[in-house]
Amino acid sequence: MGAEFLPKPTPATHHHISDAAPVILGLLPAALVDHIATVDSSILSTIPGEHGGSFPVSAEELKHILKEIDTRILSSPNDLSPIKTIAGGSVTNTIRGLAAGFGISCGVIGACGDDEQGALFLKNMSFCGVNISRLRVKDEHTGQCVCLVDPLGNRTMRPCLATAAKIQAGELKREDFKGSEWLVMRYSIYNIEVINAAIKIAKQEGLLVSLDLASFEMVRKFREPLLELLESGNIDLCFANEDEAAELLSGEQAAQPEAALDLLGKYCQWAVVTLGANGCIARHKNKVVRVPAVGQTKAIDATGAGDLFAGGFLYGLVKGMSLEECCIVGSCSGGSVVRSLGGEVSPENWQWMYKQLKTNGLSAPAIAHDVVIS
Repeated sequence: MGAEFLPKPTPATHHHISDAAPVILGLLPAALVDHIATVDSSILSTIPGEHGGSFPVSAEELKHILKEIDTRILSSPNDLSPIKTIAGGSVTNTIRGLAAGFGISCGVIGACGDDEQGALFLKNMSFCGVNISRLRVKDEHTGQCVCLVDPLGNRTMRPCLATAAKIQAGELKREDFKGSEWLVMRYSIYNIEVINAAIKIAKQEGLLVSLDLASFEMVRKFREPLLELLESGNIDLCFANEDEAAELLSGEQAAQPEAALDLLGKYCQWAVVTLGANGCIARHKNKVVRVPAVGQTKAIDATGAGDLFAGGFLYGLVKGMSLEECCIVGSCSGGSVVRSLGGEVSPENWQWMYKQLKTNGLSAPAIAHDVVIS
């Protein structure tokens, strides 16, 4: 098949993983790998669900989609590149970016399968400096997701997690969380039990909790449980894009991003609504800022833009930056990943980001001098 296991970052990007508790932990109920492919609209018309969103498919549907892509690639090799396979998922993108590009001590809690995809996931994450000691390897399959990128750089995600190795709520231990500062999660109704269990332990251990709203389809179909989660008061930071923000309001008000920001601000210390090419709006308590997009860049693939934005914003919070500065770092980080295919930032694009930070009056992270272009 056309799946291509790409070389990982050069050894110059690899750095020591400390035994101390990671500053930021990512919850991965079911680790997965992304199969990323550039496609034309004719393939998208054969895929179930709405374009641009992310919604689960069965193992058979996943196989069918990959076969369709392979067939198209073989018939037009000059127009479409091979499938690129990397450790994937929203939280993975955020955590990997924080470790590899910002030098923040990060780890993941969750499970992956004892298979080829699981081995690829572990190798990719550990090579990027992520502590994987809290990741359980199970005698099951690793989750997979097809990421279809259209000619405009928009992505349509179809994850297959039905048979994936998953961590159960009862497997989480307090020592997994002890000593860390932040827990990063993605909303999913299918993982709500383990999400709630992780939040409970995180709060007992004094961690702050960040939640990404995942996709407009997930918010639309499972809005009430999401509101319950927000209303619990246990979510300290929430990220939404424009589409997710509109679904969160669900016709109750004019679907303006500002209204969604106000709603999130009722329950969370920090709230951010990203606006694509128009930047973002963010709130901390009573302070609201609007920050334009940073740097002119052509979006090759929007996969990971929100995830890397979240990573940059979290870096700013950990470093004690102002709300506006956190948004600028987020915007630079999100801008770096859309410059190439997939949710992993290349060394060249980290260098682009560091230059953007300096242009905007901010210092590059201490790790910047280690991330060199081979």
